[in-house]
Amino acid sequence: MTARIEMTGVSKAFPGVRALDGVDFRVEAGEVHALMGENGAGKSTLIKIMTGALRGDGGEIRLDGRPVQIGGPGDAQALGIGAVYQEVNLIPTMSVTKNLTLLRQPRRFGLIDWRAARERARERLRRLDVDIDVERPLGSYSVAVQQLVAIARALEDDTRVLVLDEPTASLDANETALLFKIVRDLKARGLAIVFITHFIDQVYAIADRISVLRNGRLVGCAPTAELPPPQMIALMLGRELERAEERTAQTPSAVRGEPILVAEGVGRRRLMQPFDLSLRAGEVVGLAGLLGSGRTEVAKLIFGAIKSDSGAMTVAGAPVGAASPGRSLHLGIAFCPEDRKAEGIVAELSVRENIVLALQTKRGVFRRLSHSEQQALADNMIEALAIATPDAEKPVGQLSGGNQQKVVLARALASEPRILILDEPTRGIDVGAHAEIVALIRRLCADGLGLVVASSELDELVAVSDRIAVLKDRRKIGEIEERAINRQTIIDTIAGPSS
Repeated sequence: MTARIEMTGVSKAFPGVRALDGVDFRVEAGEVHALMGENGAGKSTLIKIMTGALRGDGGEIRLDGRPVQIGGPGDAQALGIGAVYQEVNLIPTMSVTKNLTLLRQPRRFGLIDWRAARERARERLRRLDVDIDVERPLGSYSVAVQQLVAIARALEDDTRVLVLDEPTASLDANETALLFKIVRDLKARGLAIVFITHFIDQVYAIADRISVLRNGRLVGCAPTAELPPPQMIALMLGRELERAEERTAQTPSAVRGEPILVAEGVGRRRLMQPFDLSLRAGEVVGLAGLLGSGRTEVAKLIFGAIKSDSGAMTVAGAPVGAASPGRSLHLGIAFCPEDRKAEGIVAELSVRENIVLALQTKRGVFRRLSHSEQQALADNMIEALAIATPDAEKPVGQLSGGNQQKVVLARALASEPRILILDEPTRGIDVGAHAEIVALIRRLCADGLGLVVASSELDELVAVSDRIAVLKDRRKIGEIEERAINRQTIIDTIAGPSS
């Protein structure tokens, strides 16, 4: 059977790195094909070659059996290859119409025909059964709607291949179900769909076939029904994944003594109801709750990234006063935000410069770290966290997502905190990096660091937490102690009354 798109013997090398080594990849018409692999396995490079963002060093691409040359994104679009990425690459301040017709506006007498443009935008959305006001700014809609608009823009009348790169990373369960319905409709119309995700359960919910890359090579390809999750994970990692995230029977935590952090009645009007929270050295307190429950708000209120208008906090018994990120760093509190691209990394700066930012802020402008001190610190962190980079001078924006996350963690740890707040520490990273970060959390606790971990993944919280604070509708509704921690207890607490 002729594949809709077939890539044969595709190779790509960068200085010091062989990103792809003779990879074969094919997607049939009317198929959802999951492309899996750890960060750095070569998935992004393969997709960039398919969509014209990169030129391969070798290999051939065929579309419906015909050899094609893809010299740039324009060539890919002309051939009917579209892509939608995790970070919606549209303009939120512009209307939906302008986003859908940008650089493609219909004209009349040399001027843009906005009436025709609006109708074209509505028609594009009707194909996806989406009915919204196309004159509203795109940014006024939810992330799920923005994602659908991005898909509508990627779909032309002659689109044959659609790449969805982490499309569900910022969606809740209902939004994901809506997206999957649209994907199935597109599949029924004969599109070949490449689906990239780190959510393994979603692969088995939507994909017909799975290809696995590791270290730039194709190591497995099979129908989904013939590749069970343990086998797929083994292909991704090159070894059987240890149950690093499984909570085993264990004695109660040895964490004792006075809390190093106490928050009493801390909140902000219209944003987060006042809450109480305490943390001891060597303890992990998890923050559980559905999307919009207040997990991120609690993390940012503790760190001072959001100013509280009620309550008080103490660190090691000393009143904090007006919390701010700078003051928190001086008090020994570090924070790793959920959105690593917008709030975590400075993409243009090197790995070294990103790692030393927090420590230099803590020391102030008159106690500057020398270049040799920066280099030594960066090298130590790269080794300690196994950050995959040729050297400390590589721009951090060029690293894979999991390695960017490790750089954010390295920056926090370099500031020598006694309290570390992690907001979605494993969001959007592969299963291997996920297990590494879970193991790191455990090591940090053993060293006496107090951690607050906000996560939407219940298994992650069950694996690492000594206590779990459960949030719902922007208020704390309960707390689960160590012996009672399991998935069902968290679910039952969330499902219970809010007050």
